[in-house]
Amino acid sequence: MIGRLRIGVMLTLLIAALACAANESGVALKADSIKSEPFKDADDVGDLKKGDSVQIVSKKGGWLRIKAPAGTGWVRMLSVKRGAGGGSSAAGELGGVAAMSTGRAGTGQITSATGVRGLSEEDLKAAKFDAAELARAEGNAVSAAVASAFASAGKLASQNVAVLPEPHPATTNEAPRTGRQ
Repeated sequence: MIGRLRIGVMLTLLIAALACAANESGVALKADSIKSEPFKDADDVGDLKKGDSVQIVSKKGGWLRIKAPAGTGWVRMLSVKRGAGGGSSAAGELGGVAAMSTGRAGTGQITSATGVRGLSEEDLKAAKFDAAELARAEGNAVSAAVASAFASAGKLASQNVAVLPEPHPATTNEAPRTGRQ
């Protein structure tokens, strides 16, 4: 009897913990559209305003499903700061921007410094070459003439960019280079 009671209490605590974790709070870092699906071209269901409090319901790739004053739907992960809001300072906002740009926000378990944040280490390890997807992506290529016509229609002007000089090895009287160049 006591064993069943312990199991019941543990299950209740586990369910309560999962419910709390599933609805994490956050604050909108910037204005963004709330989408019906986690896609850039999905229909808008509302507008998120900077500073709005949100409930984070789930995560999918680089998108968060949220509940906000303007509606429930999907926003880009970088539009929301996880955790409670409560006031804003210039230093806090600069810290948030710095954290986003360096990839050092959140848990510190960074698996990739580029691309879409939200890919787990398992996702990256399980990634496999897919010739059909590569062919599909290459099918989106356009000719130089089509690209030029598109640029002209958008009133874009070409610019020549100088080629970088070849790197040269350090001489013995130069200090060794460290860090990012």
